[in-house]
Amino acid sequence: MALSRISAFLVALSLLVAPAAGARDATIYAAASLKTAMDEVISVYKAQSGANATAAYAASSALAKQIEAGAPADIFISADQDWMDYLAKAGLVQADSRTTFLGNQLVLVMERSQAKRLTIDGNLDIVRLLDGKRLAVGDVNAVPAGKYAKAALTKLGLWDKVSDKLAPAENVRAALVLVARGEAAAGIVYATDARVEPGVAIVGVFPADSHAPIEYPIALLKGADVATAQPLLDFILSEEGQRHFTNQGFTVLKK
Repeated sequence: MALSRISAFLVALSLLVAPAAGARDATIYAAASLKTAMDEVISVYKAQSGANATAAYAASSALAKQIEAGAPADIFISADQDWMDYLAKAGLVQADSRTTFLGNQLVLVMERSQAKRLTIDGNLDIVRLLDGKRLAVGDVNAVPAGKYAKAALTKLGLWDKVSDKLAPAENVRAALVLVARGEAAAGIVYATDARVEPGVAIVGVFPADSHAPIEYPIALLKGADVATAQPLLDFILSEEGQRHFTNQGFTVLKK
């Protein structure tokens, strides 16, 4: 009988000290262009809260497909509304948590030693600018940065001149690397990405009306561990969290 009581006590004690079943760190899936700022946010969040969080970065299209396939993500930040809509239509987004909180600019970059200031409009001689080399862009059929790039080039009447001269990349950061290495003559990326790559320089900014607004929606996902994910989401959207994004050149759309 005494042994039985001791065993029961040990079982009860183990339940008190063991982590809750299924408990895990908050996991955020974020567009590749957010990496620098998001790494800072997570570092500060960990230091202040003592809670752990992890992030995965890739093209919004790739992340959305992974989430759809069952990847254990709690929070998703897309670089456009389309891929958030894609998951929402699949019933994978907690609709009441969704908000659009960041904006960005689309720019043309060149390897720094070759950079020269240009006006981005329909008169741009982009073929001459490329000089037989390629234009690095995200995949224009899926990656948000690539979709914005195609829309802008089309609006300016430049798409037909360069559609066969592209160097498609899996995400905007990969396109940036192609330019920094000299493997592409120029690239179309976000202004925030250009800031973190010393090997390139911005040579022109695409007119805001040449493409859809560059917006980053954020939301909790269905099945998220709310106890760990909601505090992280709240911190990202807080004034302190947003400061790390504005420091990298993003525009805060949610006050």
